[in-house]
Parts: sequence; structure tokens; C-alpha cells
Amino acid sequence: MPTALITGATAGIGAAFARRLAADGFGLVLVARDEQRLGEAADRLKLRYGVSVEVLPADLATDEGLARVESRLREDDGRQVDLLVNNAGFGHPGAFLDVPVEDELRMLKVHCEAVLRLTLAVLPGMRRRGRGGVINVASVAAFFTRGTYSASKAWVVNFSESTAVEIREPRVRVMALCPGFVRTEFHERASMDMSGVPEFLWLDADEVARVAMRDLALGRRVSVPDARYKAIVAVGKFVPRGLAGAVSARLGRR
Repeated sequence: MPTALITGATAGIGAAFARRLAADGFGLVLVARDEQRLGEAADRLKLRYGVSVEVLPADLATDEGLARVESRLREDDGRQVDLLVNNAGFGHPGAFLDVPVEDELRMLKVHCEAVLRLTLAVLPGMRRRGRGGVINVASVAAFFTRGTYSASKAWVVNFSESTAVEIREPRVRVMALCPGFVRTEFHERASMDMSGVPEFLWLDADEVARVAMRDLALGRRVSVPDARYKAIVAVGKFVPRGLAGAVSARLGRR
């Protein structure tokens, strides 16, 4: 039975990945800060899918939490991780100049340093075995200029593509997943008012996870789920970056 480790696994896209992979027969290692929610999620998955589920409470905004997950990813004695899903993340409700620098640094720790360290922890074992995969959850925001959230996600996309090129082993794959607006608790936890987002732009988390696994199997380095967002990204490439940034900032203030 292959094993997948998922960060931010108790809600949203992370929980959708857990359901999808459990249904596909993966054993799971679930990582999140809330130990009680981890236990409840593990019980539901074991009951419904009959797979093994390990819980690993860790705060990826701390060195201690990162070290715990790194240690688990380096195990190569029959408990190795075959798929890593770097999903943990959060957003800020305010503009860059209004957010305390400590909060911005915490975001960079989770979105960038954690992705870097956990990917580097798991890849050596995957390369020795000649198989494995890493999915780094970014965002469509990575392709547009909108504060430090989009900047951090742009780093995730660039890092994922660069790593995929350097590996040069066809059965070890690294992919950036770039969804648009997904119906999760992400925006609520960040105290963001999303009432102005049109209904047609919202995606389903389970469908995002399904498309991500398909695109990873196809060897894609960047996955943008849904044709609507593919079109948005394609059009955005032809819009001057200054104009795109001004529009994005105006929408953000709303």
C-alpha cells in the first residue's frame, strides 16, 4: 500500500486529497496543528475507507513542527512516503502595508520554507526508489500581482517547476497545483468577505483533488484545474503587468 503525507489535512483541499487518496488505497499521514481535528478526521477515513491513517500534529510555522514532519518524510524502512501533498497555507485579510511583519513572515514560513524543506526531505528517498510524487498547492493568484500571498504562491510554482526539471527521473514527479476560488473554510478563517465573487468562479475541492491526481499521472508540472481558470491565466499573460496589478489591487480592496 502506498503512503501519502498531506499537510493542512483536516479541511478544504487537504481533506479532499485525504478522501481521494484513501479511496485509491493509499495509507495516510495527516499533518495539521489541531490534534483533536486530526483524530476526528483519521477516525472518519479509517471507518469509511478501511485504510491506515497516522496523525502527526505539527505547526509548520515553527522550526519544531517542521523538523517533526521532515523526520517522518526521511523514513525509508517500509514506512516511506510515496506522495507528499504540501497543502498547508493561509491568507491575510488586509493589504500588505496593513499586515504586521510577523504575520507576513509566518506566511512565508508556511508557504515557502515549509514547501522547500519538506520537498527536500522526501525527494532523496523517492529518487533512491525510483518513484514518487510531490504536489505543492499554489494558486491561480501566483500568475497575478496581488500582495504577498500571490508572491509566495508564485515562488511555489517556480520552485516546483525548477525542481521537476532538475530531478530528471521520469517516475519521480513534482507538480504545482494552482486552483482558483475553492469552497473551503480558507476565506472564513482569514476573515475575508467573498460575497462579491461570482458563483461560476467557485470550484469544488474534491474535483480539484481529482484533477490534480490526473495531471500528476500525466507528468504535468503545473496544474490549473478547470477550463475557466485556464482561460483566465492564458488571458492574463497578455495583459500588461502594471494594469493587471492595478486591477487586482482594486478588486482586493473591495
